This record gives sequence, structure tokens and C-alpha cells, in this order.
Amino acid sequence: MEIIGYLASLVIGISLGLIGGGGSILTVPVLVYLFGVDPVMATAYSLFIVGSTSLVGVFPKYKNGEINFKTAIIFGIPSIAAVYATRAFIVPAIPSTIFHIGSLEVTKALMMMMIFAILMVFASVSMIRSRDTSTEEEGPQVFNYPMILVEGAIVGMLTGLVGAGGGFLIIPALVLFSKLPMKQAIGTSLMIIAAKSLIGFTGDLGKQTMDWNLLFSVTALAIVGIFIGNAMSKKVSAERLKKGFGWFVLVMGIYIILKELFFK
Repeated sequence: MEIIGYLASLVIGISLGLIGGGGSILTVPVLVYLFGVDPVMATAYSLFIVGSTSLVGVFPKYKNGEINFKTAIIFGIPSIAAVYATRAFIVPAIPSTIFHIGSLEVTKALMMMMIFAILMVFASVSMIRSRDTSTEEEGPQVFNYPMILVEGAIVGMLTGLVGAGGGFLIIPALVLFSKLPMKQAIGTSLMIIAAKSLIGFTGDLGKQTMDWNLLFSVTALAIVGIFIGNAMSKKVSAERLKKGFGWFVLVMGIYIILKELFFK
């Protein structure tokens, strides 16, 4: 299973390079089901892997002028604060056993996997649907500050809980509330994901024993994958790949829900 896990780590990076997001949603399932990592620990590992890989992916976007730093700061500040607070205070405060529904024991790990699976389903719908780019505005940028701050905080909290980058939430928010063109939204999203994920990861340092060998191995393969994805993106239709990957994520999300509830 570990060999399959390392191959899947490449896919995480390839997806980020090809379509600017989506791959991070696979990180927790890869760690839990292929490497046998505890779900709560997997969400912490995922923050480091996603953050490091996104950080590497930022550089070509920066060279192409596809990052809007003002937007990254406005959206990033509440997002970073929320993800750090979630990892440092909220996650440790959640009890191991939350409640019972009949014979079903709802544990902290089960809750996190269920939230993650539901997030995967929403992410898949976002990837499968064709995006209408005709409404993108090329005029002066106008910030809807209240919505950007609220969205940033919500995405930060979700990232802290489940360890996913949240690009499928950030990109539409940047297009709608900051009026960014799609390419800039993708590049800016990667920068926000890198900052909030890596800073959020520091909320776990000193509280849990990390398997650094596994962490660095998976991260290195994901980084190799992002370079492969960037090269492939010049030759392959990103929209078609995004839809195909979306269907795969949908199947994975449904599989996790069924497995966690009925086939433990």
C-alpha cells in the first residue's frame, strides 16, 4: 500500500500543477488509507504537504504576473488567523468521543473524516461544473471587504479542521468578491494556501510526535508532481482534466462516507 501511497503523492502535485487546485483534497485520504496515519494527525501532515507544495507552485505564477498581492493579504490575514487558532486551540479541545447515536460512536477521528468527505463532495461539484468565464470583469478591482474577510475566516477554519487547501472555495471567492481574472485567482489562491497551511501547521508543533521521514517523502514527491503538472498543462486540456478529476474526487468522497459509517 505504501508504494501506491507514494504514487498518489505524485498525483497530488500533478493536480496542483495542472488545474491549480484539487490535489490537496486527496492528501488526507492518501495518508489515512494508504499510509495508515491517524485521521487527526493526517490533517496536520496535510497542512505541511499542501503548504510546501503550493509554495513551490507560487514561483512560476509570480514570474508570470499571476499573483495579486493586495488580495492575498486581505484574504490571507483572517484565513491564517483562523487556521492557526483552529489547529492550536479548537482541534485539541474536541473530545475523543463526541456523542453516541444508538450503537454508533461518533469519535473525533470519525467527525473529521466525515467533514472531510462532505468537503470532497462539494469540491468535486465545483470541479465538474463548467466555469463561465464570460462574467469576469477586466475593469478596476473592487473589493467587497466584509465578504472577503468572512470567506477568509471560514476557509481558514475548514482548512484547520480537515487539512485541505480549500482552493475550490478560495478561487470562486476571489473572482466574485475581488473581481480577479481566473489566472490571477488561481495564482493568488496558491499563495494564500501556502501561507495559511504552513502557518496553521505550526499550531501542531510540540503537541504531537511527527513522522518527519514520511512527511518529507510525501512532500518531496508532491513537489516533483507539481513540476510535472506544470509541464503537462501546456499540452493537455486543463478543463477536461479538471472534470475527470472532479468525478474521481466525488467517488472518493462517497467511498469515505460509506466506509466510515458502515464498513469500519
